[in-house]
Amino acid sequence: MATQGADVRDNAALKTVFVDNRPTAKRLRKSKLVVLEGPDAGRELEVAAEEVTVGRSPVCDLTLTDSSVSTQHFSIVAGDRGYILRDVGSTNGTFYGDVRIREIFLRPGTVFRAGKTILKFQPTRDILTIELSDRDRFGHVLGTSVPMRQIFAQLERIAPSELTVLVQGETGTGKEMVARSIHDKSPRAKKPFVVLDCSAIPRELIESTLFGHEKGSFTGAIAQHRGVFEQADGGTIFLDEIGELDLALQPKLLRVLENRELKRVGSDKTIKVDVRVVAATNRDLRDMVTAGTFREDLYFRLSVVALTLPPLRKRPSDVALLVEHFLARANERRLEQGREPLSASPDALLALQEKRWPGNIRELKNVCERATSLGDGPVLTRGDFFIGTGPLALSAPAPAPAPSPVPSVGGADLQWGVNIDLEFKDAKQALLDEFEGIYLARLMDRHDGNISQASRAAGLTRYHLRELLKKHGIHKA
Repeated sequence: MATQGADVRDNAALKTVFVDNRPTAKRLRKSKLVVLEGPDAGRELEVAAEEVTVGRSPVCDLTLTDSSVSTQHFSIVAGDRGYILRDVGSTNGTFYGDVRIREIFLRPGTVFRAGKTILKFQPTRDILTIELSDRDRFGHVLGTSVPMRQIFAQLERIAPSELTVLVQGETGTGKEMVARSIHDKSPRAKKPFVVLDCSAIPRELIESTLFGHEKGSFTGAIAQHRGVFEQADGGTIFLDEIGELDLALQPKLLRVLENRELKRVGSDKTIKVDVRVVAATNRDLRDMVTAGTFREDLYFRLSVVALTLPPLRKRPSDVALLVEHFLARANERRLEQGREPLSASPDALLALQEKRWPGNIRELKNVCERATSLGDGPVLTRGDFFIGTGPLALSAPAPAPAPSPVPSVGGADLQWGVNIDLEFKDAKQALLDEFEGIYLARLMDRHDGNISQASRAAGLTRYHLRELLKKHGIHKA
């Protein structure tokens, strides 16, 4: 809802409104971006979101035709200190005057250049009010922080609808729990909720898994099979890791989403299906569209509503609530066994809040499960949560064992630990996260912080590299 009368002299672009010390809403001061010179002169973009992107790619909020502009050239981000103009690794750079910038605060009337296009930034007097939920949970998802209550407010409106939803976020942030909660709060709650992990199905079987097959349609098809879309008829299908879906199969999925009908492999019969679709990915689909590895039309069809879950390091105030939830589940089993319940000490909670959690909520859950199994009760201490070495440990009370051979990349050893207390998938992800951080730091050091050179050397797009650097908190020169 927009209201009039904002004081444009106030630099804050985004403010949180408190009532009785409890955040109730966020207020975003709108602005506009005007193209002054270039092929798109006269075009305007109303900035009415916390972040907008500009470039030649159709997935940008403002698409320019200037060939000297990169596919994703710059973004504008709202914050409590004002709007920030941020170059996202463009080829020809973003300039304020004669100075090429990485990021600057924008002031009313700021004129800058991207490629050969000159733009002007101008705040308006309109305010967009973003309501926060008054609840600290939505279905299976918990959180008292402002980012989560903002998402809960969106989910409360989305769930009763039939809208297709794309849930984005790092691994372990709870994307499947969000999907389940959307289903449970929808009119389809009593119908099937079917999950398909697109990354776990062999390429040659994915079409059959999605759409089903007839007996004898291929070697090994000894009986008729109903695919996941048929299985979910009347309910919700959750397409996890949608970014891993083979490019050749994406047009067929798009047709099913648009027409709600399919054909089994080996059949000419059209079958109608009534399903709601929720998809999720930890990859940046916009970057994949730019790189040509994900179809633009499928991206727009999936992202009718797009949600991005914040990583746990961006919501440390939720850690205590999550720990309490995981301990409560463990205590139910302990009470059934006649054992005393467990709680976490203040020092342990503080240590848990300070950890960066590359595996996010899934990693925190594993830490809590290990602590309740191995810790000495009834009050779990910091030492009960952080035992040994590896991705889960903050301290190592016991002497480290003799070093064993470790993987090598480019002739340089990577000093990491593999924690077998985690499930295979989680241990693998933690290891990959550590590898990413080491690789990216060395990559940027080798190329003196030049993101264009580094992206070419690594075989990544500039935008993808920039997002990885931001994820790992690596400074770019």
